[in-house]
Amino acid sequence: MTETPARVRTDVQYGGTTVSRSGVELRKIQRLGLGLTAGTLTWAASIFAFSTVNDGVPERIGDLTGLAFQLGVFCLLAIQFRTRATGLSRGSVVLLKVEAVILGIASVWSLLHGVLPSPHQDAAWLVPLDICWPLSMLGMAVISVKIAFAGRWRGVLRWWPLIAESWAVVTVPSMIVFGDQASRWVGGTHLLIGYATLGVLLAVRPHLVIPKD
Repeated sequence: MTETPARVRTDVQYGGTTVSRSGVELRKIQRLGLGLTAGTLTWAASIFAFSTVNDGVPERIGDLTGLAFQLGVFCLLAIQFRTRATGLSRGSVVLLKVEAVILGIASVWSLLHGVLPSPHQDAAWLVPLDICWPLSMLGMAVISVKIAFAGRWRGVLRWWPLIAESWAVVTVPSMIVFGDQASRWVGGTHLLIGYATLGVLLAVRPHLVIPKD
């Protein structure tokens, strides 16, 4: 007999699958985290090899590896949506859905710009799609701030999205000040520190994205 209550677990086993009390499968979070890391490493390798501004085949490789990165970001968005990382309010959920639409349009641009014949790569109708690329990254930056304030993700994963989403803030000024060659190393390295590491953290510490409430 003891008066000490048993500790409450935040996860439980169902048929060999670890599921949090909120119903989120931790293994699925791990797989999505690894998807983010894989997509990020693909784009980072392209940036290290060809920089961010190119023509011809290197440009197409940059577009398609950028698409791989965008698919990785979709993995991150899926985790954020499943865990309601930005909060429980209707506006917080809508924010994630709007970001998914913008990122989807940007992904279509990456695919088309990477495979269309050269005369059609700069077609006027592609310009609105192209604008969605930076807009999608701006949206992810807003989401990272919302995650930090909402506090539903815990520990290092509450703050690491802020590091990942500072990519444009760090890389674009380095390109302007130091040129394309400097931005190659700054941009690629920042992807490794930010998004790639974020994916690893999600894979090894998935319980930190499960809110206690």
